[in-house]
Amino acid sequence: MSLLLAASLLLRALAIPLLARVAWIDFSTQKIANRDVLLLLCLGLGSLQLLSLQSGSWWDMGLSAIAGLILFIALFPFWTMRKVGAGDVKLMAAMPFVIGGSNLAVFSVLLLIFAVITAVAVKNPFLLPAGMFRVYIQHLDRKGVVPFGVPISAAAICTIAVQIAYGLNAFGQP
Repeated sequence: MSLLLAASLLLRALAIPLLARVAWIDFSTQKIANRDVLLLLCLGLGSLQLLSLQSGSWWDMGLSAIAGLILFIALFPFWTMRKVGAGDVKLMAAMPFVIGGSNLAVFSVLLLIFAVITAVAVKNPFLLPAGMFRVYIQHLDRKGVVPFGVPISAAAICTIAVQIAYGLNAFGQP
């Protein structure tokens, strides 16, 4: 494993606790801080730059930039209609940089799975075991909000975990 790949994987690994923090804060307060999104963006850009230097190709960084811009433009009208929060829009726009453009398909499938699970939990709180958690979910359902940062973060964490596992597997190869 090259030093650049190891440093890139380290930056992505550092994003995991930050994503967990974003998920927890969004779940508990329905807010995503700009500083968290900016820090995730910086970690992602650093990781992508290291990978680009190693491979000699800037394709993944360009693909991430295009995907981030498209996601921001596509989700912005939903923010103006108050269907999603501004933090969710910014977090989604930063995700292609955090996970890399070449892993967007894996991220998208995982995001779909986690979003469906979140929607089912919010719409059917009686399926949940703990009483307090059930009351909180019913409160979210009455307010009409869904903490979308939770499935975004969960999908990103799983995608990063796959990338790290793949990168460590490459470490054992000559």
